[in-house]
Amino acid sequence: MSGSASTERLSRLLAMVPYLLTHQGIPLEEASRHFGLSTDDLVHDLELLFVCGTPGHMPDDLIDARWDSGHVYLSNADPIARPARLAVDEAVALLVGLRTLAEVPGLHDREALEGALAKLSEATGEAGRAAGSVSVDVGSGEESASVLQTCRTALREHRRLHLSYLVPSRDERTERDVDPMRLVSVEGRWYLEAWCHRAEGVRLFRVDRIESAQVLDVDGTPPARAVSRDVGSDLFAPSPDDLVVTIDLAPQAVWVVDYYPVESVQEAPEDAWEDAALRVRLRTADTRWVHRLLLRLGAGARVVDPPELAVEVRQGALAALERYSSDPLATQSNQVSAQGHETV
Repeated sequence: MSGSASTERLSRLLAMVPYLLTHQGIPLEEASRHFGLSTDDLVHDLELLFVCGTPGHMPDDLIDARWDSGHVYLSNADPIARPARLAVDEAVALLVGLRTLAEVPGLHDREALEGALAKLSEATGEAGRAAGSVSVDVGSGEESASVLQTCRTALREHRRLHLSYLVPSRDERTERDVDPMRLVSVEGRWYLEAWCHRAEGVRLFRVDRIESAQVLDVDGTPPARAVSRDVGSDLFAPSPDDLVVTIDLAPQAVWVVDYYPVESVQEAPEDAWEDAALRVRLRTADTRWVHRLLLRLGAGARVVDPPELAVEVRQGALAALERYSSDPLATQSNQVSAQGHETV
């Protein structure tokens, strides 16, 4: 049994003991339905409970479980059935986290969260009062406060936003209309997730890169095909529709894999360029930053695929050389850069 499966089973057994103690004589089938198990799986759990108990390992220390009649009876399990209690620091951390989450705009089930907060605050007593004196600032800085507030207003009123957005990778300011979906805070930064009418897809916008935001008098309900990304796993994952680029890197350029998101890394094959150490694959929606990276790497990299990108990069390097034609030293040093981008 894997570690995760063992942990899951232990959690289930700890929940099963108090339930069965308060439902003596419950039919096996009903208990199975309650825990989402088959009858056989429930019996396997009961067989394990039969050899569990308090330290001592004497017969009187073990849980007594009986189910031969088709009904489940449990005894000698009162110590294990005692409800778990949170320590004060654990309760404070949980309450502070829930209250911080409640302040996040665009939260879908706020009513359920507030109900859980009220019950937990009442049950924890001292911890609830201590948590009330703690606050967490997940703001994005003064320069983005007004933009963040505008995004919150658009979310609350289901209105479309007009953004002036800076794209640093292209050093370009873009204008676009978006239908806001939610605001998320990741590693101390706020992001607006929205359906972008310019890109016709779901996009993430860093709030501190939104130069201006205006709420439009237009319904901002995202289309049905707008699906939020999983913040934990693929918030910054490239789109499957992005261009796949394959590059060979010389030893002096292998640092690229530590600083740029790459899809795969392998040793350069035998038929690769003779100076190649690694072959990497990456996805990109815009090749302009790849152009700049390759020009920076010079003779330390070559484009394997797509071949048209190799041609474009070589042409870009040659165009740069022309601008240095009046300086013999600059021309000589940059010829190496152009030679490094021939199509393989």
